[in-house]
Amino acid sequence: MSVPGWVQDSIFYQIFPDRFANGQYGNNPKSVLPWNAKPTILGFHGGDLKGIIDHMYYLLDLGVNAIYLNPIFLSPSNHRYNAVDYFQIDPKLGTKMDFFTLLDVAHRNEMKVILDGVFNHCGRGFYAFNDILENQADSPYTDWFHIKKFPVDAYSAGDATTYEGWWKYKSLPKFNTSNPEVENYILKVARYWIEQGADGWRLDVPNEINDDDFWLRFRQVVRNANPDAYLVGEIWDGDPRWVNDNHFDGIMNYPLRDLILNMLSGDIKIEQFKLDLQKYQTKYDEENTKAMYNLLGSHDVERFLTKVEGDLAKAKLGYLLLFTLSGVPAIYYGDEIGLLGGKDPDCRRAFNWDESQWMTSLREWIKKLIRYRKDKVALRRGIFQLLNTESSNKCLAFVRVIDNECGLVLINFENSGSEIIIDLSGTPLATHKSLRNVLATEEYFVINHKITVKLAATSGSLLFPY
Repeated sequence: MSVPGWVQDSIFYQIFPDRFANGQYGNNPKSVLPWNAKPTILGFHGGDLKGIIDHMYYLLDLGVNAIYLNPIFLSPSNHRYNAVDYFQIDPKLGTKMDFFTLLDVAHRNEMKVILDGVFNHCGRGFYAFNDILENQADSPYTDWFHIKKFPVDAYSAGDATTYEGWWKYKSLPKFNTSNPEVENYILKVARYWIEQGADGWRLDVPNEINDDDFWLRFRQVVRNANPDAYLVGEIWDGDPRWVNDNHFDGIMNYPLRDLILNMLSGDIKIEQFKLDLQKYQTKYDEENTKAMYNLLGSHDVERFLTKVEGDLAKAKLGYLLLFTLSGVPAIYYGDEIGLLGGKDPDCRRAFNWDESQWMTSLREWIKKLIRYRKDKVALRRGIFQLLNTESSNKCLAFVRVIDNECGLVLINFENSGSEIIIDLSGTPLATHKSLRNVLATEEYFVINHKITVKLAATSGSLLFPY
């Protein structure tokens, strides 16, 4: 499997462009909502590409080195999953020059940028579909979509019945990707933006284009344009079918998010959690496991802090796991400052730039985890190994190992403190005299290949040789 080398060393930051920062008020849509207003399905807040450029200093200070942008192409909606022109940047976000400037600033700061590719469906204003609405059965584009009957009706109330729409939405006509003309158009789009400097694609609902040959050709076109382009698919169930040389380097790892949340909520026992973690390590090829897009939040799910009911200790444990397990950690914009949000559209609140409102301790915790992940190659590329703990409580211990570098992760999920004894036999740590918790100041001595550690309630440690 040919996963780009930079992917395993990345820390992603997902940005929903309309909600991150407003850098150019002149391109605001009419009736733009106040920045911190409660998000609505249809409302715009005015975020744009210049806002991202202007706040690149913030991303660099946080420590991330890759950006995943939600759709930026011309579209009538704030989410832009209904594109009407895949070759044009939405003017509400800026211009192509703004995008090129963003790429230039990011690349000069050794930061990658991947785009959101929505190729299963488009918007009603897309030129080929619009031609069908104008000319009906006489349109030359009737085979570009799944037309069921004429006349095609796209704007009356109710579900799509005269053509196939994604989830029956009239606003999202589904492409007929088995039509060579449609495939050629999509591949042209994919190649164009990679040639312009984008570092990869996140593919929206790719399983709904249930065609292995299509995705093989897509991959070939993208990799011919840039052999180091990263391809990540939105596959909610984690099906390994989609992770190989014919499809994607990795997928959005919602199953891992669910596993972590289930453990933090007490819905599963520690034994099951360990078993599922071990299964995750062997579900994909090792190279792909390290290229999984691991997330705790996104534009499609409730925000992580909301899911853990505002519990800072649980949130910190979630991020400790995110940054120490195999895979590429990804932060959803605002999660690092404690932004709350329920189900869509509430999970798409605008970033709060008032620092007095930030959950500073959470942000500093994440910054520290980012720093050590970037500093320790074992956390990025090392193998994963569970260790036995002599404790009756809900404790987890594992190491990440590469060559002679080894880091030990300890987590106590219990609501009370716990003393655990960890056998380091079979790891490079067994021969060291002492280990230090780099997230705090504690030092522990290794005696007869074992260490004894006291963990506070709902807490974790990251230990390296001292």
